[in-house]
Amino acid sequence: MIGTGFMGAAHSQAFRVAPRFFDLPFHPEMTVIVGRDAAKTQAAAEKLGWAEASTDWREVVARDDVDLVDICSPGDSHAEIAIAALQAGKHVLCEKPLANTVEEARAMADAARDAAARGIRSMVGFSYRRVPALTFARELVQAGRIGEVRQARAAYLQDWLVDENGPMTWRLDKKLAGSGSLGDIGAHAVDAVQFITGQSVEQVSGHLRTFVTERPLLASGVGLSGTASDERGTVTVDDAAWFTGQLSGGAVASFEATRYATGRKNGLKIEIFGSRGAIVFDLEKMNELEFYDGADAAGEQGFRRIFVTEPEHPYAAAWWPTGHGLGYEHPFSHQVRDLIFDIAEERAPSPSFDDGLQVQQVLDAVERSSADSARWTTVS
Repeated sequence: MIGTGFMGAAHSQAFRVAPRFFDLPFHPEMTVIVGRDAAKTQAAAEKLGWAEASTDWREVVARDDVDLVDICSPGDSHAEIAIAALQAGKHVLCEKPLANTVEEARAMADAARDAAARGIRSMVGFSYRRVPALTFARELVQAGRIGEVRQARAAYLQDWLVDENGPMTWRLDKKLAGSGSLGDIGAHAVDAVQFITGQSVEQVSGHLRTFVTERPLLASGVGLSGTASDERGTVTVDDAAWFTGQLSGGAVASFEATRYATGRKNGLKIEIFGSRGAIVFDLEKMNELEFYDGADAAGEQGFRRIFVTEPEHPYAAAWWPTGHGLGYEHPFSHQVRDLIFDIAEERAPSPSFDDGLQVQQVLDAVERSSADSARWTTVS
């Protein structure tokens, strides 16, 4: 595993837990975790369950006892690490967004296709696809339960940047993160809508906005935990993104992604409207799905609440008795479960690096549209 931060912890939890709840064809051995600081990486290895710690990812991806490389580092490092690992014959799991630019994502997708010809698998980590309620929403749409999809709405709202004196982090530096809210959380919204509907975004009209252009630099520490200094750094990414989209099946969609929605902690709400029904999903109520069936008698129509914890629901049978909900960490275990089965059964994982490239192209089109007065822009 490359990276010891938030995603490193989430992915480590998944590798520890997945083989204890799912009957996997292979048992993952958590061999080595890689970070930049030797002492902090060793502490992460001991806390998160890794046998070794290293500060040299190049040496690690060349090791014979490493079969899978999990990339949880900032976006500016994804392309170099993933391509090197694939060329070394390692399977790769890479956090989203796939890269910082379309060019980097395309190089990664090319390398993944070359590696696939040699039996090497790769997956991009859009973990929300594996929230049971969201996966179930896709199944309902595929079964025709809401008819022809006509409209979709997705809003991902957070508030962790509302304080304008909050410190600079790598997520606010375009060189490291690629983009701001657009890529960090907007990418999830795009992938989720495309996953549920089975349609891809083909054209966009978008607007990006940065509300706070400077923030205190940290005198010590990293992330949000260090001590702020008197020196200020320049924010070079978007704080909020709004865009509309034309989908490949004829539907229209609207998207919003912001880290300035005061009071919203991690709210991803998706609404899909069809000719016969509708579906509503809210990540802050992640075990629930609202379903409207237009075939119900007129006097009985209305959204019904489905508590997605039955053994018949996706992934749910491996966990707790009916009615005992899952949490944020569980989709990461589902991701590990699916990837290991894909490797064992020699099939292409989903979402693939090609899927990650396509989302990157949507993000790029939104940026180009915003720079061109929100002009309708084709996804390349």
